[in-house]
Amino acid sequence: MAIYNHICEVCGKESLLTPEEAYSAGWDYPPKMGEFGTISPRTCGDCPMNATIWWELVVNKVSAESLSASQKKTIERIMQEPASVIIIK
Repeated sequence: MAIYNHICEVCGKESLLTPEEAYSAGWDYPPKMGEFGTISPRTCGDCPMNATIWWELVVNKVSAESLSASQKKTIERIMQEPASVIIIK
């Protein structure tokens, strides 16, 4: 079973978990929540969705060019998933 490095884009917490473990712990993370390579929330079970890049782009209508360097780096990681987060296949 695959193990992924789950990275919360809000608080920065990282956890090595299977998709089932992550889902049970409240993570919003593919493949159980959303799809790899698609901008959607990547949060731990403690952080709000309204602090995510997805929220900024979709709800607040912020342009991609206006995002911070850190947010742009997160988008790069998301677009390279699952290769950018897989630990064990």
